[in-house]
Amino acid sequence: MPARVSIRDVGPRDGLQPEEPIPVADRIALVHALVDAGLTRVEVAAFVSPKAVPAMAGAADVVAGIERRPGVTYAALVPNLRGAEMALEAGVDELTVTISASPTYNRRNVRMEVEESVAVIASVVAAAGAVPVDAVVSCGFGSPYEADLTPADAVALGRRLADGGATHVTYADTTGMATPLRVAELHGALGGAVDGVGLHLHDTRGTALVNAYAALGLGFTRFDTAVGGLGGSPFAHGAGGNLATEELVALLDDLGVATGIDVEALAGVALRVEALVGRPVPSGVAHAGPRTRAAG
Repeated sequence: MPARVSIRDVGPRDGLQPEEPIPVADRIALVHALVDAGLTRVEVAAFVSPKAVPAMAGAADVVAGIERRPGVTYAALVPNLRGAEMALEAGVDELTVTISASPTYNRRNVRMEVEESVAVIASVVAAAGAVPVDAVVSCGFGSPYEADLTPADAVALGRRLADGGATHVTYADTTGMATPLRVAELHGALGGAVDGVGLHLHDTRGTALVNAYAALGLGFTRFDTAVGGLGGSPFAHGAGGNLATEELVALLDDLGVATGIDVEALAGVALRVEALVGRPVPSGVAHAGPRTRAAG
């Protein structure tokens, strides 16, 4: 097991994007609560069309309202150059861009062919200058549309993006098709070179946590998660929520892997999110607490 893991909570963006719109003030408060719990990397908004994703309207207002903390990276998802320009003007610390190894999903998600997306990401990288750009490769472990898609296909695309200037590459299990075997295949396709490579795991089929555990044993140390386990692409039918941040932190705590995150505080934030969306969050740790709570 690694000594330390870096977690980026994408709850304020990925977690909320399929939900009914929540007031900007509540979204800002959620970001503050996550940082108070120890998160040092948070994806706070998406600079996308509010017609396409109504829950992400007011992204600039969210960024403007955040009380910045030293040592915390505030990221935003951008779909194109215009979104990147708006996010940079708002003052985000990191841009995330998305492209899919699945041509069909890429058309559904960003309405572009894969080659068009490669060119758009190159323009975002150029505009970003010194601001890091994390290229997220969707359908990194398989596609519900192209049955023969493999982790090797995703890695080939990720390498093109890294060669084009992306600071980091993250492989996303968009529709929850990953298994520990597929994680091992991704590791093999990367040639074992996983330093700085991120994983963005969804729990559609109940495998997100076991996939994270398998990844830890292979040397992966950077993960995207969402408080409460909310989220899922509104453009992929049946896509489940993200791996819950508090579930991963609870596991890492028991394994002795440092995160700097207070799992009890985080479980409390998850319950606050539950109240915001008006339904139970899927996270078991949010409701039962970590095993240390029972031991106490």
